Amino acid sequence: MVDIFVEYQGDLHCRAQHGPSGAELVTDAPVDNHGLGASFSPTDLVATGLGTCVATTMGIFAKKHGYRLEGTRVQVKKTMTSVAPRRIAELAVEVRLPQRATLSVASGRSDLERVAEQCPVRLSLLDAIAVPMRFDWQSE
Repeated sequence: MVDIFVEYQGDLHCRAQHGPSGAELVTDAPVDNHGLGASFSPTDLVATGLGTCVATTMGIFAKKHGYRLEGTRVQVKKTMTSVAPRRIAELAVEVRLPQRATLSVASGRSDLERVAEQCPVRLSLLDAIAVPMRFDWQSE
């Protein structure tokens, strides 16, 4: 169990603290929802959680199998619904793996993609949120 402590600071700003480490982050409501967009919004953090979970889960798998994934980049494009209720409609994920991370064995690639698609954050999202994933195995 991990505790996250959140304090509402007014003007749609919150400060969150990670219990175990004491690390802090701040949020702000997005411009299209009465905020200034001065920091991550709560739904941005969901997208961030998904992207970092994909990268971390792939990293754990790669470490166990001797693959090197340094330089891999994950981009998550968050789309909100256009009608009420306001919620995340889609989190489109693109994973770009640099040439040095390219695996010569197709089964290694498919295993790594499967692991990414089954990261804990992805598995925790409702089916109402579309989460298409695309993998770009670069051949620079």
